[in-house]
Formats: sequence, C-alpha cells, structure tokens
Amino acid sequence: MAKLALTLCFLLLSHISVGTLVLANEQKTWCVAKPSSDEKTLQENINYACSQVDCRILQKGCPCSSPDNLMNHASIVMNLYYQAKGRNYWNCHFGNSALIVLTDPSYGSCIYE
Repeated sequence: MAKLALTLCFLLLSHISVGTLVLANEQKTWCVAKPSSDEKTLQENINYACSQVDCRILQKGCPCSSPDNLMNHASIVMNLYYQAKGRNYWNCHFGNSALIVLTDPSYGSCIYE
C-alpha cells in the first residue's frame, strides 16, 4: 500500500505543469497587492483587472466593498484575475506590485475565491 501511495504521489508531482503554482498538498494560493505599492499602481491594477473579470463584488453594499480603499480593492480584483487566469505566477505579477500568498485573505463575509 505504501509503495502504491508513493507511486501515485510521484505521478501527481510529475504531471504538474511548469509555471503553474500548485503545491504538492494542493494548497490554494491567492494574489494580493504588495503593501508597498503606490496608489497610482493600485488604481492601474484595478482598471486592468476589472477590464478582464467581473468586479461587481466591489460595488457599494457588497461584502468586499469595505474597507473602501485602494489596497483592499486592488487585492480583491487582482486575486479575481489570478484565479480566473489559472493561478499562474505570471498572472499575479502586475508590474511587480503583487504577492502570491498561502494564507486565505478572506475577512468577515468577504470571501476570496
């Protein structure tokens, strides 16, 4: 049984495509804005991501609209873009203004995909 499990693990790991961030235990990853990002960059990231994915989650009254600041909104839509495009590391670059994280950034009723 242990040999079969080891073989299955090897097969799983050998089929992971290069460039896609997938951890051996299938740990989910998220994309968030770097805290050091300036406001102009964050706004550009929001504009770009929202041209590619549905950003209605940020509308007033929606769970992720608060706190109403660029860092929060950029992180949410950058993650939406990252998830929609397949969680490849290059989909979380945003001109080096983003980070891939292993800790779920969801808060309250704002659930990150």
